[in-house]
Amino acid sequence: MNNQVLRRWRWWHKWSSIVCTLFLLMLCVTGLPLIFSDEISNFFDPPASDAGAKLFGATALDAAVSGAHSAYPKESVRLVYLDHDKQRILLRLSPGPDDTFDHTHQMTFSAESGVLLHDGDPPGDSVMDFILRLHAEMLAGLPGELFLGLMGVAFAVAIVSGVVLYAPFSRRMGFGEIRRKRSSRLRWLDMHNLIGLTSGCWAMIVGLTGVMNSLATPLFGLWEMRDVAPILGPYIHDPALAPHAPVSVAIRAAEAALPGMATTFVTYPTHISGSPDHYVVWTQGQSKLRSRMLTPVLVDSRTGTVAFVAAMPWYLRMLEICRPLHFGDYGGLTLKWLWALLDVVTIAVLGSGVYLLFGGGRKSRVVAGDATAGEAALAEELLLVEGRT
Repeated sequence: MNNQVLRRWRWWHKWSSIVCTLFLLMLCVTGLPLIFSDEISNFFDPPASDAGAKLFGATALDAAVSGAHSAYPKESVRLVYLDHDKQRILLRLSPGPDDTFDHTHQMTFSAESGVLLHDGDPPGDSVMDFILRLHAEMLAGLPGELFLGLMGVAFAVAIVSGVVLYAPFSRRMGFGEIRRKRSSRLRWLDMHNLIGLTSGCWAMIVGLTGVMNSLATPLFGLWEMRDVAPILGPYIHDPALAPHAPVSVAIRAAEAALPGMATTFVTYPTHISGSPDHYVVWTQGQSKLRSRMLTPVLVDSRTGTVAFVAAMPWYLRMLEICRPLHFGDYGGLTLKWLWALLDVVTIAVLGSGVYLLFGGGRKSRVVAGDATAGEAALAEELLLVEGRT
């Protein structure tokens, strides 16, 4: 690889790193608590000791909905979430059926008896929701999501260009070798290369799955426009109905239509990402992988019969697989600790990269007359990193 090609790769590495570093640091810092979001939730809101031993009965489901209507007779139930881990029924209510979910509040009921356990959002939820929004969209909605997706692409470019830059020089020294007797900047460079290469594969996986996650809103919008809108067209001008069929009937009908699937949550009739005439029952598989794959079923809210089973396209299936991989959810607590460790390592890579790009101090020089071929190559390496030609 000649000097001109190296300069091009150095340019790509330098500017892609400059563009994304600040945002990557924010994502790494906010990502740490999100890796352990389930454990944090369980700490503030512990599950019952026998959670997971029971099923969600129709009596408890209907009692929970009835209790919510009794407590807030002028409000509409918007969503029923079945928390299988804690054996609880979570309801979200809002003043109207078409209010945004920012205006909803939560009620928590027992899955065994339908008795109210808690009225209001659990402790710690507001903090974790804020961290999640900051991580996913920088509190800027869809523009923030797409911007962070671009930062993920820049991060991938920085990783690839960094590996390409390191490859020619790695042949002249051992892998991961740190030149402790040379200048401090060379030591920083060697540390940056070492920790960057050891975590590079993981960083690429997390970066690219993050890019996929940033496309969730437009991808779901595309699916709704192409596949769902034609089905809901005849109902779009109807007012949102107050369901006549109990939610337990809708769940039973959806699970009968999809054997082997279990309901995870149900949205009530609405014009916002739903149907004004139907429940949307979201089901998931039972295995570790299929539990991440959701299939929505439209159930007529008047009769409780299945109207439509919506097949998810391949790109949404890919998105569903990427989401848990991004946070290390597939392998239990052990994988989460590994994800957290690699997250901290990535913060170190970013920090050392900032030092190499902007750090002050006297720059090391190599006298050309005394330099061997290997030393000249190392000098070129340092000059490339320091932005000199």
